[in-house]
Amino acid sequence: MSGINDYIANEVKTNDVVLFMKGTPGFPQCGFSGQVVQILDYIGVDYKGVDVLTSNELRQGIKEYSNWPTIPQLYVKGEFVGGCDIIREMFQAGELQALFEGKGVTTKAA
Repeated sequence: MSGINDYIANEVKTNDVVLFMKGTPGFPQCGFSGQVVQILDYIGVDYKGVDVLTSNELRQGIKEYSNWPTIPQLYVKGEFVGGCDIIREMFQAGELQALFEGKGVTTKAA
């Protein structure tokens, strides 16, 4: 399992914003992943989508890596932010945009 942990850690550390999701940003495979994609696209932030459906090892590994039971999972500058409900609530409160700005991540709205 350490191979998958290394892969996840590398993705999280080398991408400013990474979304572990079901499907791809262009073709989400679940409603929750789709909602987070819509929010990120609306804010206009560059991010990498990682499709956990490509591997059971990856799908399980990301849950253990973050100690979070659900997909999608958003990471910003190496830090776990949350899943769909948390991202949606932060977005509606304006906190998600503030988080990106605070971390030096460019958004379209800025």
